[in-house]
Amino acid sequence: MLDEVRFTPMINILVTLNANYLQPLKVLLKSLFYYNPQEKFSIYLMHSDLNQHDLDELHQFITEHQQQFYPIFINLDYFKDAPVFRHYSTEMYYRLAAHAFLPKTVDRILYLDPDIVTINPIGSFYRTNFENNLFIASEHEYSAKIVQPINKIRLKTPLTKGYFNTGVLLMNVALMRELVHLDEIFEYIEKNKFKLVLPDQDVLNALFWDKIKPVDSYRYNYDARYFEFAKFYPSDKKKLEWIKKHTLFIHYCGKDKPWHEDYKGKLGIFYQKFEQMI
Repeated sequence: MLDEVRFTPMINILVTLNANYLQPLKVLLKSLFYYNPQEKFSIYLMHSDLNQHDLDELHQFITEHQQQFYPIFINLDYFKDAPVFRHYSTEMYYRLAAHAFLPKTVDRILYLDPDIVTINPIGSFYRTNFENNLFIASEHEYSAKIVQPINKIRLKTPLTKGYFNTGVLLMNVALMRELVHLDEIFEYIEKNKFKLVLPDQDVLNALFWDKIKPVDSYRYNYDARYFEFAKFYPSDKKKLEWIKKHTLFIHYCGKDKPWHEDYKGKLGIFYQKFEQMI
């Protein structure tokens, strides 16, 4: 059981995306509201290209569930020199700058990638004690351990003990305002943009590796791809029954997504369940 801070009545959720992820976002939100019926949510959306029709649709969807919606427009010029390639977009960097744009009343927020669904209540996790850390995140152990020696050299972080995924990121916004400076992030990106593989994730792990509190990825950031390899590594944490009972977030990492017609991953059942509810 994670240590909790005093009760906070509102759960702040941060998402950053472009128009291509509007439908998955609704699925994510539906799953959040479904498994947390007693919680009140404030949904903050940082974006650069959504039109008013898109925003109005999201506003209607969220308010119909008696929750609050706060869109935040970000000028693309803020990250105009940041590297973007493959299936990554400029919006992935916005979480690193969230503290500069969120209201001063927000002291913590849970960032979630839009290719995630929730399958259990999240209140206890959301209220975890930061213990003076900037972030709480998970390492996708099965893949990270393979490349960890390379990452230590590539990112020049010889003392780090993990490589954390940014898809589920509990953020200590109050402390970020004190310790996270955008000019340092921009400078790091400029100096290292040809080394970055998973750009925003590399930046987080390179600059803040000693300010990240680790939590179990099988509970808090389950990579759906790993389930397909579970038969080769017997463990309760890789069984569907365990996942249904203990996991909070299913993360559909990579290019293969459960909204694609040819998706064959078994954990797509969770996404499809909520997609059908919309």
